Amino acid sequence: MIPVYQPHLFGREKDYVNQCLDSTWISSKGEFIERFERQFARFIGAEFVTSVCNGTVALHLALKALEIGPGDEVIVPTLTYIASVNTIIQVGATPVFVDSLEETWQIDPDDVRRKITLKTKAVMIVHLYGLPCNMDALVDLCREHNLFLVEDCAEGFGAYYRGKHVGVFGDVAAFSFYGNKTITTGEGGMVVCKRQDIYDKAYHLKTQGVSKTREYWHDAVAHNYRMTNICAAIGLAQLEQAEDILAKKRRVAEWYFESLSGLPLKMHAEERGTRHSFWMCSVLIDDPEQKQPLRDHLLVNGIETRPLFLPAHTMPHCRFDEVFSVAENLSARGISLPSYPSLTKQNVMSIGSAIRGFFESGIA
Repeated sequence: MIPVYQPHLFGREKDYVNQCLDSTWISSKGEFIERFERQFARFIGAEFVTSVCNGTVALHLALKALEIGPGDEVIVPTLTYIASVNTIIQVGATPVFVDSLEETWQIDPDDVRRKITLKTKAVMIVHLYGLPCNMDALVDLCREHNLFLVEDCAEGFGAYYRGKHVGVFGDVAAFSFYGNKTITTGEGGMVVCKRQDIYDKAYHLKTQGVSKTREYWHDAVAHNYRMTNICAAIGLAQLEQAEDILAKKRRVAEWYFESLSGLPLKMHAEERGTRHSFWMCSVLIDDPEQKQPLRDHLLVNGIETRPLFLPAHTMPHCRFDEVFSVAENLSARGISLPSYPSLTKQNVMSIGSAIRGFFESGIA
């Protein structure tokens, strides 16, 4: 079986974890937390970052640090992983769904503009599958309407817009380091803040609202969202390999472009001014009726795939009866292929051959 993803653990992960064990600093204090945060901030070009225990709480903490809550509306693309939407609901705000752009699969700035109301407090954008959104348009739009900009970068590590790493455009940003992300800590996340005061609020809320000056004094309803030293140790080792991991993933994508050429599908590709991280190598099948038969065919041939996300507005707990034609069409046609860094050219060519065989044999 060729899995859809597996982590690339070929650096000093074991060495650093063993240093944690030897030192007995295995919880939320220890040298690797500070080292990981410092190196991550340097890598993406940010000033204020704080590590957390997963990507979902990173989004939740980001929204709370902006004091978004009941009565507020947050605009969000319907084509996203459900965590983007759940965290809006969890802070008591209302998600307002918008459609996607057909070419990039990213949030449609024109639909964002149409959905702004007097209750709109923020726009949450998602760098879906590792391709940056149109940040010029979105930054201008938020500035024009005095709205917070929240970047969901769970899939965006290694993605750049006009030479700047995603996550540095918004008031806050959230990264995920789950096991299937470009760099991983096993479970983990990072909150990136543009301003010191937002960072201070986020840090305070992630550490049980504890006082800086008085022991065991807590002045807010807060959370324990801290990352462990062991997770940070893995993350630091991953950061040391980040450029190599990203280069390998780009090479995998290039092999897919080569092997899938001429077939009735289209790969998710870079746009001018962007650098795709290729977190996932994903394709759109021309005929949506062939999507599931193709996935079944690949599975029989030992190749795991995954569908594109189902639009959030179709989920029972946040259902909204509006047609989002582009997002729904993309979801109906999209498949993500095995995309991990250690895939060989032979692996990718065999996947391409299986896909080609499906279409040429008329299996569907």
